[in-house]
Amino acid sequence: MASVPNYALYGDQAAPAWLDMVHFERIHERSSLHDFDIAPHTHDGLIQVLYVTRGGGEVMIDGARWPMRAPTLIVLPTPHVHAFRFTRDIDGPVVTAAQRPLESIVKVGAPDLLAQVRTPRVMGVAQAVRHKDALMPLFDAIAHEARGQTRDGVTAGPALLMALFVQIARIAQALGMDVPVVDAAAARTRKAQQVERFRALVDARFRDRLPIEAYSAELGVTAGQLSRVCREVLGVSALDVLNARIVHEAERELVYSILSVKQIAAVLGFADEAYFGRFFKKHTDRTPTEFRDAARRALAGTGQTSSAAGSSTPLRSSSRRFMPSSIFSR
Repeated sequence: MASVPNYALYGDQAAPAWLDMVHFERIHERSSLHDFDIAPHTHDGLIQVLYVTRGGGEVMIDGARWPMRAPTLIVLPTPHVHAFRFTRDIDGPVVTAAQRPLESIVKVGAPDLLAQVRTPRVMGVAQAVRHKDALMPLFDAIAHEARGQTRDGVTAGPALLMALFVQIARIAQALGMDVPVVDAAAARTRKAQQVERFRALVDARFRDRLPIEAYSAELGVTAGQLSRVCREVLGVSALDVLNARIVHEAERELVYSILSVKQIAAVLGFADEAYFGRFFKKHTDRTPTEFRDAARRALAGTGQTSSAAGSSTPLRSSSRRFMPSSIFSR
């Protein structure tokens, strides 16, 4: 089975999970390019909020399906697999943002909102008139900041997103949604719940370098059964899930920490620096040092670095090889 595609925006190659971004567009702008039928995919380290103001259709999240008709809010945090089948008259704003920077701001300014930022939702908002009326002004302000590309937008964009999630929380409360609709046990398949438990275990213990058999034993299944379930729900094997989490953490450490490659290898549970280097290059096509140099150049605004052969090549995410940190960016 082919891997579930990982896109920054549907149809575009994924950007690295650590790269800050806020993007705004209308639903019909991209969906019309795909005949309004968006196949299952994920976004690496990104969160999307869609506000369907016209039309409708169907949304699929982690294998469960919900009908939708305007007005509907849809929240899609990483790493959930999702797909759409829109009606041809679909319209409304879409905001895509880097999840970790948003979570960092929320933790400081409004920690109670973390559950909203991390939880997928499909909410018909017609009955929440009082709070619904505040949505479009916020989307318009986010659009202005995203398109303006000003220095202050780095701060203003995430702050406006936090304000948007305040409204989302108010709408959920007004609708009596104490339990997020997509995370309610009755709405999730048994296999999706099993995969979620596996991802939680990996997220907690990936530094221990445990074999897949250790995880499957804790879940009460065989390694083969666990891998089959992962392929059905995510499109990748259990080992790919584990490796993706390690690669994601390695990328973040290489970009944001001052630890040496040897120290990062130790933090991630590798026996030595050479083994870590081989593992990282296998999944990213770059050595840790090459990736760190390229990433820091990208953050500095160049977006390019020299390859070993001396040519200039754009920075690429590890997603080219397999479904990467999109499975895990919490």
